[in-house]
Amino acid sequence: MKLHFLRYFVVLAEELHFGRAAARLSITQPPLSNAIKSLEAELDVQLLIRDSKHVDLTQAGAAFLDEARQILQRIDRASQMARVVAKGKRGRLEIGTTSSLVYREVPRIVRRFSDETPEVDVQLIEMSSADQIDHLLRGQLHAGFVNGDAAPPKLASLALRADEFVACLPDDHPLAGRRQISLKALADQRFVMFSRDVAPANYDNVIAVFSRAGIHPVTAHAARQWLTIVALVANGMGVSLVPRSLARSAVHGVRFIKLTDRVATAPAMLVWNPRYHPPALDVFVHVARREAASTA
Repeated sequence: MKLHFLRYFVVLAEELHFGRAAARLSITQPPLSNAIKSLEAELDVQLLIRDSKHVDLTQAGAAFLDEARQILQRIDRASQMARVVAKGKRGRLEIGTTSSLVYREVPRIVRRFSDETPEVDVQLIEMSSADQIDHLLRGQLHAGFVNGDAAPPKLASLALRADEFVACLPDDHPLAGRRQISLKALADQRFVMFSRDVAPANYDNVIAVFSRAGIHPVTAHAARQWLTIVALVANGMGVSLVPRSLARSAVHGVRFIKLTDRVATAPAMLVWNPRYHPPALDVFVHVARREAASTA
C-alpha cells in the first residue's frame, strides 16, 4: 500500500469534496480520484460513496479513517524522532501517568532522570491506567505509571512503593477533627467510590478494606479519578477512602485522617513494553528502580 494513498484518503475524508481535497494536496483531481480507486481496489472495500454532488464515507471508510490517521501520526512521529537524532539529541520518551500518581514519586523520578540524562526529552502524558495499558500494548507509549500491581503478560513492570489508604472527610464532618478513626465509625456513611470499569484494582482494594471490617459501603457517587473523588468529598457529596499521598493535592474543604484499622495499600507500578524499547528507556527504568528502592 502506497503511503501517499493514505494521505490522499484522509484529506478527502476530511473535506468530503474532491476539489477542496485536491487543492489541499496541491494536485489535480484526476490523480486523487485514481489514488482512491486504487486504494479501494487493493482493500477490496468501498471507502466512499460519491456522485456528481456529494462525497460520503461508508461505514468501512469511517473505520479505515481512524486507523489511517493513527498510521500517519506514527509515521510523522517517527520522522520527527529521526530529525531530532540527526540534530545531535538522543531522543524522546513519552511516559504516561495517572493524575493521582503525580502526588507520589513520579515527578521525582522524571526530574532525576532529566538531571542525569539531559539530552533525552521526557513528556508526561496524563491517561487512565486502562488507556496506558492499551497504548503500551500497541506500541504508542514508551512507558506508563499506572495504578495496580499486575501488568498484562506482554508488558514488563516495576513496582513502586505502595500508598496507605486514609479516610477522606469534608472538613465540617463531625469526625473531621479526630487524629484517627476506625472504619466502623464510617459504617453508616455514604461513600464516593472509584469507578470499577476504569481501574478495577483501585476499586477492589477499597472494597477489600471494607470487607475485612465487615462493612458494606453505600455508594453515593462513582468517579473516574482519585482527585475527582476528593473534590466530591470537599463539596459534601460523601466520604471516601483514598491514598494518603492525595493529601499533597492541597484540596480545600477536606481532611485526610489515619485509620486505626489494618488497611490495604494502593499499589502502583511503572510498566513498559519490551517489544518497543528505545535505549533511553533502559536508563529511565534504572532511575525509577533506584528511586523506588530509596523510598522503600
